[in-house]
Amino acid sequence: MLKTQLTQMLNIDFPIIQAPMFLVSNTKMVIEACNSGITGCFPALNYRTIADLRQAILEIKNNCNGPVGVNLIVNKFNTQINQQLDACVDLGVDYIITSLGNPKSIIKLCKPKGIKVFCDVVNLEYAQKVEALGADALIAVNNQAGGHLGPMSPEELIPLLVSNCNIPVISAGGVSDGHQLKKVLELGACGVSIGTPFIATHEADVSIAYKQAIVDYKAKDIVVTDRISGSKCTIINTPYVQNMELHANGLERFLFRNKWLKKYFKMFRWFKGTQMFKKSALSATYKTVWCAGPSLDGVNSIRHVSQVVADIIKPFMREDGSQ
Repeated sequence: MLKTQLTQMLNIDFPIIQAPMFLVSNTKMVIEACNSGITGCFPALNYRTIADLRQAILEIKNNCNGPVGVNLIVNKFNTQINQQLDACVDLGVDYIITSLGNPKSIIKLCKPKGIKVFCDVVNLEYAQKVEALGADALIAVNNQAGGHLGPMSPEELIPLLVSNCNIPVISAGGVSDGHQLKKVLELGACGVSIGTPFIATHEADVSIAYKQAIVDYKAKDIVVTDRISGSKCTIINTPYVQNMELHANGLERFLFRNKWLKKYFKMFRWFKGTQMFKKSALSATYKTVWCAGPSLDGVNSIRHVSQVVADIIKPFMREDGSQ
């Protein structure tokens, strides 16, 4: 085992979370991750109904021994948050990752049940707020993350949080191999959340074109847009994206900021954006808007989840296969 605070907290062999990815994460991926010595997490929003969410949790728990995590979006756009949380608590998931909102109610309900709560953060101010609420760990989302990203580099964010907070820091963004993992651990993180390399796996249900794009494109091909959800998001600069306006225009910026209209406009943009991502990820289409982070630089082929894990931990292994 590669022992860190994260491996001890979740009783896993290696300090890696297979990151929850909207429209990408599924039960097969999480099961394979948990059976490979790491842990897997998936977004509750990947399932349309609470019955489907419950079935997914049960399927994972019945097919692996590792800890299972669920990602909950805690802002007002997620109208099913209470039912999703109830399902997670009732079925005994091991941890929850909160994103995009105040995790106070999540922490309050999960703490007595022994369910860990990890919170996405992008700066020190918010990190200290969730620590005060009782979060068990921080997911430090840096500017190398795929999908929604933070403003700071791993080299800036991790030491800042480690020096000023008293709970473990897990880095999210920019890791696709063991050397990058080692660097992040040396900065003070107790583990990493890795997403993009797992998109190009046989277990993922996304289109073969999306998987192959993760292999073929490089870090220089990643661009940032704020038009899809109103928040900055990383996507691959495909020919379709090259002809798309990446940044909100004047009217859109006004609507995003207007006191009375921003809630409704953000909801509208979020709905349109998710539909665009869904069509791009799951079917053959010329409208290729694919989420990914710069860590696709380290992906050279479509692999099984277990092989992705094996390749990442390889620098930590001796020639005889031991650690």
